Amino acid sequence: MAINTMEVLTQLCELPGPSGSEELVIKQAQELLEPYMDKTWVDALGNLIGVKKCGKQGAKRLLIDAHIDEIGFVVTEIEEGFLKFSALGGFDARLLPAAGVTVMAEPPLDGVVCVLPPHILRPEDIARTTKIEDMYIDVGLSQAEAQRSIPIGTPGVLVSFTRTLGKDAVCSKALDNRAGFVAILSALEQIKDITLNVDLYIMASVEHEVGVRGAGAGANAIAPDYCIVVDTANAKTPDATEDEAREKVGNGVIVARGPNMNRAFTDSILQHAKEKQIKHQLKVLPSGMSNTSAREIQISQTGVITAFIAIPLKYMHSANEVVLFDDIDSTARLLSETIKAMKGA
Repeated sequence: MAINTMEVLTQLCELPGPSGSEELVIKQAQELLEPYMDKTWVDALGNLIGVKKCGKQGAKRLLIDAHIDEIGFVVTEIEEGFLKFSALGGFDARLLPAAGVTVMAEPPLDGVVCVLPPHILRPEDIARTTKIEDMYIDVGLSQAEAQRSIPIGTPGVLVSFTRTLGKDAVCSKALDNRAGFVAILSALEQIKDITLNVDLYIMASVEHEVGVRGAGAGANAIAPDYCIVVDTANAKTPDATEDEAREKVGNGVIVARGPNMNRAFTDSILQHAKEKQIKHQLKVLPSGMSNTSAREIQISQTGVITAFIAIPLKYMHSANEVVLFDDIDSTARLLSETIKAMKGA
């Protein structure tokens, strides 16, 4: 039975899991992953890893990775009950004024990023973007209450609820990259009764948004022969040029080509997409580093044969990211067909 994509996305995306504080979302992801694996565990860095052995001697190892952390913030100071903070990951300061946030204290606290009403803005400030280091979060507490409740270093995330847009799209925070992890779960459901030729490893990696830290450490421990990295990629919107975002939602899974990806392995994945008539689109990443987990996994150990596929996503690193269910489905199908076709030696 196919997984309920909307239900699982809601479970994962509404949990807070900024870089370095992914425990809640890792716990939920482990519950979702366990039925498909022989064994799951969380490593010292916090990566969730699962393995399904094929039982064949000398079998190759295939790793499929999707980072599961999200952008967030960390409290740095408290002034008159208001919280100063620094970003964890690539925040766009334009999106923050008046944004709702969750401060991951015990218990968690709701807050809002302070903003001056337009009635009292000076004309020269109307078009100016306030720097993150000049912003504050209001949690409705006095100085003494805030100091008791919120230790310096407490992390937090943007607030969002997961909902559909029309019939075909889902909107939420953290779809980058929990949509990728859901695509992996869907692929595992499709192959659950298939005899594999490789030992299959799944990794939900952490601390991606602050320097792609988890994926490299996890890959060094697993020592895979092959890896497919699943992530999201910027999709075309009316305000973006083709140089900024060429691929489109609804056009299927993105398969990337470039020096960060093994050419022969990528060609075989593309062949599966064509033979099985899986909707897909190509993306060229000409630089040596793709700024994804592939950049660290490819050069882990003595080198890993690596490919990168992605779900097209609009409004990345905001509280309202958007993907299409069909694009998640095409990503899952391409993964499942690739896994089934892998040779064991």
